[in-house]
Amino acid sequence: MIWIGGPPGAGKSTIASRLARRHGLRWHCTDTTTWSHRDRAIAAGNAAAIHWEALPVGERGSAEDAELLAMSLHAERGQMVLDDLAALPSAPAVIVEGTVLPAWAVRAGVIDRARVLWLRPFPEFQARALAAKGSARDRLTVLLTETIAAEWDGLPVLDVGSGVESAIRDVERLLGPALSAGPHACDRGERRALLREANLAVVEQVRAGSRRPWAAVDPETARRRFVCECGDPDCDADLDRSVAEAAAGPLIVHPA
Repeated sequence: MIWIGGPPGAGKSTIASRLARRHGLRWHCTDTTTWSHRDRAIAAGNAAAIHWEALPVGERGSAEDAELLAMSLHAERGQMVLDDLAALPSAPAVIVEGTVLPAWAVRAGVIDRARVLWLRPFPEFQARALAAKGSARDRLTVLLTETIAAEWDGLPVLDVGSGVESAIRDVERLLGPALSAGPHACDRGERRALLREANLAVVEQVRAGSRRPWAAVDPETARRRFVCECGDPDCDADLDRSVAEAAAGPLIVHPA
């Protein structure tokens, strides 16, 4: 496993997807497991998860800081991520990225700290990155940023402020030995299968969210960023497509 953590708006998904394509690795975005993790928390009787689900959508952001953070399931999802990773095939190597990667697992030696990096975005960079996704640096984002900073204190950190391309070069340099160690995808067919898997995980994320009792969206017309599935290690194309288009795939900009 190679871990890329950090708060929302740090560039994690862009960086991880680029490096996974370049090096022939599996890309696991923890955002795609948000709803399955919420269902697991509810099934386990987690009071914060149950309360969040029952609240009217417009009232969720008005909770006190401690309650808002608890309802995000930030702490609980760390172990769920480890459980998900344990179920993945042993090869190729996995680049895991997300806000909920548990720092305690690094300190406990579950993950080698030479294979982890936390991205710490400058506020201006974070605001721009969130705005590009149609989001904002709201109170929960600030809380998560502060919480993760405290959790990862003393662990490998990269400050991100000059742009994503520069950050990609820095991450590749700092995690170079882990990226090179592999194991890597054997051929272009396996690379394509890995990218298809990553895109379908986003499809399921959107569809799972639309199945919540309070949701009022048509998941098939929702548009998201997907990755080109051509399997060329030099391809870094991202595609704006509807969920229906991505599900029908494959999404290939540069055919062989």
